[in-house]
This record gives sequence, C-alpha cells and structure tokens, in this order.
Amino acid sequence: MNLPGSRTVWEEGHEPGREMAALGVALALTAAAVDLLLTAQVGLLFDLGFVVLCVGLALAVRLPDFFTVGVLPPLLMLSTFLLLAMSRSEAIARADDGVVQAVISGLSHHAVALALGYGLALVVLVVRQRVAAARHALDGDAADVPAGAEVPLRRSGPGPRLPA
Repeated sequence: MNLPGSRTVWEEGHEPGREMAALGVALALTAAAVDLLLTAQVGLLFDLGFVVLCVGLALAVRLPDFFTVGVLPPLLMLSTFLLLAMSRSEAIARADDGVVQAVISGLSHHAVALALGYGLALVVLVVRQRVAAARHALDGDAADVPAGAEVPLRRSGPGPRLPA
C-alpha cells in the first residue's frame, strides 16, 4: 500500500472514545429534535443526520478507542428512540403504542439508516486500521535503516524500471 508522506484523513482521528460517545448521543438527540421541530415526526432528516454522524464519529475517534465507536450506532439509535418513546411516542410510532412497541416500531422504520450508518462506520474503521498498520510498517522499515545509510528504493507499482 502506497501512503503519501503527509497524514491522510484516515489518520487524523485523535479524540477519546468516551467523548465521541457523548458527542454522538448529543448530536443524535439534536438531529431528532430538529426533525421533530420541522416535521413533527422523526423521519428522513434524522436518518441522514444519523448516517453522517456515524461516519463522522468513526473518522474522529483515536485508534485505541475503535471498539467504542464500533458498537455505538445501534446503542445510539436505541437510546434515542427509547427517550422519544418515553416522551413522545407518536413521533416514532402510533400514539397509543406503549414504550416497548414504540421503540420496536421506531427501530424497524429506521432500520435502513441504522444498517447504513453502522456499515459505513465499520468500513471507515477497517480502512483506518489498515492505513494505520501500513503507516506503522512503513515507519518501522525506515527505523530499521541505520542513520546515514542509503534507504533501498522499492517499486510502487507496475511499469518499466527507471534507471537508478
């Protein structure tokens, strides 16, 4: 894997997992509140915001805290819908549904957003893990060469060899 000399977007995340979890809860509730203010029900605006939120959290978290963000999307949607079911169940289900039924209805109506947000977050975390491993291997190769010694050149792809 060829990596540029400067850090890429995949290597920029440096926020602790706990802070990302708290930020995720706050932003998910904000997206639900804004959607409720505009449409009186949780709908497409919340779904889009949820997907973007999941990807953003996966990009912002630091490497050792990948697990926290990796399990966060389902818990985030569940907690958001649980709070909505306790306060305004008609926003995610029928008005006469109980709390449990409203949560299940809300999760089923927004399952595509949950699957998409969760899947994209996991893909981003996998890509970031691979880029970090490649960067570590690249830095490790450079560390193996003694100071003042020539660094051997490697081919980066197909094509004719250039004269050295």
